[in-house]
Amino acid sequence: MIDDARSDLLAAPRPGTATITRKQAVHDCTGYACLGLHNPKGPENVGAILRAAGCYGVNSVFYTGQRYERAARFRTDTKQVHRQLPLIGVDDLRQVIPFGCVPVAVEVHPDATPLTTYAHPERAFYIFGPEDGSLTKGVTAWCRDIVYIPTHGCINLAATVNVVLYDRMLKADWPIAK
Repeated sequence: MIDDARSDLLAAPRPGTATITRKQAVHDCTGYACLGLHNPKGPENVGAILRAAGCYGVNSVFYTGQRYERAARFRTDTKQVHRQLPLIGVDDLRQVIPFGCVPVAVEVHPDATPLTTYAHPERAFYIFGPEDGSLTKGVTAWCRDIVYIPTHGCINLAATVNVVLYDRMLKADWPIAK
């Protein structure tokens, strides 16, 4: 939530005042989010995830595995977000959890909380599984929270990231800038 001292800065503009940009709205909010992609497969999804990360003010994106690196030459990041937002290959997502971040697995899991009722932490490190698989028990074991998106079928990785980040923005009561 935005504290009262700053909420007036993000209120609807009064006549004769300037409007805020989307970038200002996202960066004026407290907290932050980072993404961890566990062995992503396709450059299409990673490109779409980078675009979503840029739109929702994500601070960094980490990934494990070799599949994305082999496919990276087929970039689909049409907004070139990779030039402003770190996309970092790592061996183990657990080793790069930013200080103070809560690791949150996004996975269909028996212990998962539906995203519709989930209260996002102020500082979150969202972990997403590969397009063609699930997060391992070894990954979900070190995540404090596990959430899932209630749907009638599975949605792809990039769509999942978009839904989680949009839900975070709405529940944080961030203003939606034009």
